[in-house]
Amino acid sequence: MIRDTIATLVGRAIALFARLVTAVQAIWRGADPLDRRQRIYFANHASHGDFILIWTVLADPLRRRTRPVAGADYWGGGIRRFVGRDVFNAVLIDRTRAQDGSDPVGQMAEALREGASLILFPEGTRNLTDADLLAFRSGLYHLARACPQVDLVPVWIENLNRVLPKGAFIPVPLMCKVIFGAPLRLDVAEEKDAFLGRARDALLALRPVREAA
Repeated sequence: MIRDTIATLVGRAIALFARLVTAVQAIWRGADPLDRRQRIYFANHASHGDFILIWTVLADPLRRRTRPVAGADYWGGGIRRFVGRDVFNAVLIDRTRAQDGSDPVGQMAEALREGASLILFPEGTRNLTDADLLAFRSGLYHLARACPQVDLVPVWIENLNRVLPKGAFIPVPLMCKVIFGAPLRLDVAEEKDAFLGRARDALLALRPVREAA
């Protein structure tokens, strides 16, 4: 009970800190911010703080049941383990596949079957290149096949890579946006490459228009 209370207070503090540093603005385009149906929020990934920003802007009833998907190696010990496991209730994935029988898609599907929504990053790793998006890995497709009843909501995170760039420990206060697009689902006869291309295009379509220099 005490551990749960501390985790709740820490979660609120993290959300407040994220709002203070980023003045984050949630923009909903085609997705209802109060819809309680299960969702898989899939987003671009350029910073360790990406899922925190998505989690922060969700309405409280949705936030409580939304679990980020994260690498177990990053959240493996001490305070990080407490924050990942108790505060965010993250689905921790063994990215090295070192354990026999480890099945990331199976773990995510089980979380969905238990009633959770998920936040995941189909690029699989942070994008540190000049490209808007890296190629999508196949996990999103396999998860959509395993749980076809769950809406997939594209989410574009704007500017957070400048707030917390690689190697930085102190965030730089800058305004950020989290833009949610219209839900999509896997079509019955849709092939993997076609689906991943459609999902990737839906995410890219949310990018704010940048003025020419």
